[in-house]
Amino acid sequence: MTSSPLVLSTADRERITVVDRLGLEERADALVALLSEKSWAVRRAVVAALARMGEPAVEPLAQVLTSARDDEAVLAAAVDALAASRGGGVTQAMLNLIARDPPPAALCDAAQILGRRRAALAVPALEGFCAHSDDNVAVAAIEALGSIGGGVGIDALVAVLASKNFFRIFPAIDVLGRSGDGRALAPLLRLLDNPRYAVEAARSLGRAGDPAAAAPLARLLPRASDALARAIAVSLTSIHARALERFGTAEGVVAALRKGGPAVVPSIARSIGGATFEEQAALCSLLAWTGDETAAFALVSLLDVTPSAAAPALRSLGTGSDPQLLQALREGDSNRRALLLPLVTSRTRVAADVLPCLSDPDVGVRVLACNALARIGDASAVPRLFELLREPDPMLTQAAVSTLQALGSATTEKLALESARAPEPHLRRAALRIVAYFGYPAALDLLIEVAEGPDDKLRDVAIQGLALLNDARGLAVLLRTAAHPNPRARAAAMRALGQSEEDGQARLTLRSGLTDVDAWVRYYACQALGKLRDDGAAEALLKLLDDPAGQVRVGAVEALAHLEAAVAIEALRAAAASADPDVQRAALLGLGSRKLAEALPALVEASKSADAATRLIALSALAPYPGPAAVAALADAASDPDASVREAALGLLAVRSEPSAPVALIGLILNPLTSARAVEALAALGSGSIPAIVSALNSAHGELAIGLIAALARMKRADAFAAIVDALSLPNVFARRASAGALAALSTAPARAALEHALVSESDAEVRRACLSGLGP
Repeated sequence: MTSSPLVLSTADRERITVVDRLGLEERADALVALLSEKSWAVRRAVVAALARMGEPAVEPLAQVLTSARDDEAVLAAAVDALAASRGGGVTQAMLNLIARDPPPAALCDAAQILGRRRAALAVPALEGFCAHSDDNVAVAAIEALGSIGGGVGIDALVAVLASKNFFRIFPAIDVLGRSGDGRALAPLLRLLDNPRYAVEAARSLGRAGDPAAAAPLARLLPRASDALARAIAVSLTSIHARALERFGTAEGVVAALRKGGPAVVPSIARSIGGATFEEQAALCSLLAWTGDETAAFALVSLLDVTPSAAAPALRSLGTGSDPQLLQALREGDSNRRALLLPLVTSRTRVAADVLPCLSDPDVGVRVLACNALARIGDASAVPRLFELLREPDPMLTQAAVSTLQALGSATTEKLALESARAPEPHLRRAALRIVAYFGYPAALDLLIEVAEGPDDKLRDVAIQGLALLNDARGLAVLLRTAAHPNPRARAAAMRALGQSEEDGQARLTLRSGLTDVDAWVRYYACQALGKLRDDGAAEALLKLLDDPAGQVRVGAVEALAHLEAAVAIEALRAAAASADPDVQRAALLGLGSRKLAEALPALVEASKSADAATRLIALSALAPYPGPAAVAALADAASDPDASVREAALGLLAVRSEPSAPVALIGLILNPLTSARAVEALAALGSGSIPAIVSALNSAHGELAIGLIAALARMKRADAFAAIVDALSLPNVFARRASAGALAALSTAPARAALEHALVSESDAEVRRACLSGLGP
């Protein structure tokens, strides 16, 4: 039996023990000698030990790069150890090695190490290597500059593009696209005219995400090869997504595509064959952006080729696709209908095109047709939907009932009352659900009859219907049912009595329900008394805080949260510290609903609980509290390791009115986990966040400046646009760069006017490039 490679052998464990000891003793030479270990596990342990050792191991490892060129495994291990080393002298050691002009292979290793360590001090040497006589050295230097990032080495990389060296140009294209530097745009665009590099250049422009590349890419589509068209499509969708993320609009990208004219659609459509799914989705998105009638036909035909890509594109095409969509719906088979029905919305006002789908042989299609009719809102479908209630499939019944409840109408009432007396149990149950949902006064006698009948399921439905009618006869039935021998009936009656209109007998009956032998009866009695805000039940509810049933304890806490009695508030405070997490969460929500100032510290403390669910509840409870303490707790939670907690905190910050809220959100922009949502939340605050954003722009650098301007752009407000334009005149060059980029992406007449004005006096080359790209050719 072969052992798992993840299980260490006895010999390996013994060797690793030796390695660990040598590391603690800082015996670098001995460990370097072990880099030739045959066991991968032992060799990785040696690498880790050398990296942890730091400075004492640097020079011995550097010597390996020139003295052990005949053993690839040893070299690879030495490179890994130097790249991960804690030693501060690695960069200088590699620069010293380079200065000795070692063989090209050693230069490649040194360049790789410097790149992986993001060694900014090595940039001049790496820039020089981009023109090295050995191609491998040049490629290693190009890739190292890309690893360092931050836009370093752009001029050297641009020079590589002019070298006509195929082997070097491809990696340089990739690094330039990932650099995010505006200086890379023009040289990459020039490569679009070179058939050898056009596809890779198009992909790289997509990775760069600069909206200024959209128009040149779109102009190329009508004459592009299939491969190039696919690359352009993926790039345009990437640029579109980036523009939406940063500026809240990507109209400039869509407008650039539409300028390509009718020749764009056939070029896109013929490129679908042989495309990957990512490319298919991108091509379908482009077809939708054209807004062309022929694009709708193309997308409908593509449902057979790439349904999961064509269907969303059809949805985004808007009303322009309705005629083609409905024709395909009428003529299509079950598979096609299943794809098209979710696209039918309230804009399609005629139910006639959907009704045939209710007879489709596939029950899933019939369910989708019901859902579509609910969205359309055409009551002419009601009679046919009642016919579906006779079918036995429970999923179909649920869909038909939900649609009939959404449509309403006089016809619905008539047919529901008739069907509720039908002999078929299945039809009768479904019809009663509709009758109970609407609470038809004409159904009173029917509901009383059913509520006092033997069928448990029908009785549950009828009881809920009686609760809606608020009729004395119906109330009497509910009170009698509260003493029914069947606990299920008693529980339904307790639940329904919570909707009664201030009836003293109902309250007395509910209070008696608190001592029922059945836990669910006690639970629904708690809920109902809380809804009725019955302070007279406070003492009885307090006794249930120790109930053996968990749901009853929670129900008691929830009920107490609705009462004004002093004992209720004290009980909530005590329950907020309960060892029962469900009781604690219910108490936290209750305290939050009361907005008691003295409860705020407990809620803040709960927002730091070890349990993510409790933290979420605490945040929800904190939401109504004004003031900086609540904002600070939400800001802390916005960096929570749990994604759902972060999302909740950011969403709650986005609706705060205090000046401290936008300040907190601005502080979250540089956190990769929260950056995009923080920008969204700032934009959602609207004018309330503009003063804080304007103040922060005076000193914001890099990504922070971009995020602040993005928040302003996403607001789509006149005062926010004015703030973007004002940023073009700030002394802070980072704010001017971000502002120019946003105005170029907005591509409106006022934005172009602002760019023209700024261009006259702007001295920064990057701002000028952004201005020129926004002004177009």
